[in-house]
Amino acid sequence: MCSVATDGQKNALNVNADSAAAAIAAAVGASKLILLTDTNGVLADKDNPSSTISKLGATEARNLVATGQANKGMIPKLEAAIHAVEKGVASVHLINAGIPNSLLVEVFTHSGIGTMVVSAER
Repeated sequence: MCSVATDGQKNALNVNADSAAAAIAAAVGASKLILLTDTNGVLADKDNPSSTISKLGATEARNLVATGQANKGMIPKLEAAIHAVEKGVASVHLINAGIPNSLLVEVFTHSGIGTMVVSAER
């Protein structure tokens, strides 16, 4: 399913859902945004599914995109996360929707299960 919007001439546009969610989260002053994916979050080694990076600052996330370490579908997710945290959302969590209870584990445990993106490393 795709996210649809219209332009000034009422033409249908396909909008990236993560980008839309990030813009909405920033506009409403959300403290947290959850983005679902089919991977375990951002990977230190894109070929190793067990190399999940637990926490990233926006600068680190931007570097992963720029260097090609993040690729394919993770690029728009990281770009959305960066946008959201730079516009005031405290944290963006990228988690695997296919893991049972992943949302609960991410939100209610210290280490989480996916990747949390924040404006700057604390």
